[in-house]
Amino acid sequence: MRKRFYILFVARDAEGELRKIPIPLHYLYVFMVGALIGMLSITGMAGSYGRMLAKVMRFNQLLTEKEALKTRYPQLEQVAKEKDIQVASLGTLASEVSTLYGLKQHALLKNDSPSTDESVQDSLDQFSALRHTAMTGAATIGIGMGLNHTATITDWLRLAEAPNLWPVEGRITGSFGERIDPFNGEGAFHRGIDISTGYGNRIVAPADGVVVYAGPENGYGRLIQIEHAHGIVTRYGHMSAFAVTSGQRVSRGQVIGYVGMAGRSTAPHLHYEVWVHNSPVNPHKFLRIGNSGTLAGM
Repeated sequence: MRKRFYILFVARDAEGELRKIPIPLHYLYVFMVGALIGMLSITGMAGSYGRMLAKVMRFNQLLTEKEALKTRYPQLEQVAKEKDIQVASLGTLASEVSTLYGLKQHALLKNDSPSTDESVQDSLDQFSALRHTAMTGAATIGIGMGLNHTATITDWLRLAEAPNLWPVEGRITGSFGERIDPFNGEGAFHRGIDISTGYGNRIVAPADGVVVYAGPENGYGRLIQIEHAHGIVTRYGHMSAFAVTSGQRVSRGQVIGYVGMAGRSTAPHLHYEVWVHNSPVNPHKFLRIGNSGTLAGM
């Protein structure tokens, strides 16, 4: 016979007698299971409530950000409109300047679409380049050389970096190429030109560069050699004195020495050579501008 278990509650009734109330044990199990389910339900509700609060807070945050963006949008729209106007103005002015000076117009400046960061920066770069060429004299050189409408600012700068300034004012008495040597009467290759001028006259650098040699050289007497941009080297012979030293950086138009007749020379003159990538070329095609800055005859 199976045993039965009970829980006894002892209580005193109104008449003072003790009463025993037996409760079967399985009722307790049912009660405990119910309590556990209730606790789990309360915990789940608390979790759901917490998640709901987090979502409400996120919603309020997004709503605040939306209102802020809504307020800023007209301001950003106005800034973008002003930016488009500014770029259009800069592009038009840059185009006018380029056309005035015969420069090739930049492709981005022809675009009529709304401005971009690239077009803004390009307009600013264009004006910066124009200002640089104006201040350094490259614009004057480019315009004076009569470059055609396909020329660019880069062409101006390259032309300004070339040795196109006459190192001395004078008359060319010895041409480039084959000639008769004045000392032995035999044919010889003349690697430069001779510019006749007065003894002691100033010799200037025809372009920016670095003096790589200043000293005696067989046949040249006193010789200076200057390295310029784009693989160009110039040489100056028969000088009476130096005004620069080896390793010194020189600027266009700066005095580098004085005319003399040292070495194999029959009269005061400057022997002038131009080398491009280690090969001598005719310096006469570079001589475009006189010492005074005016265009020289070819």
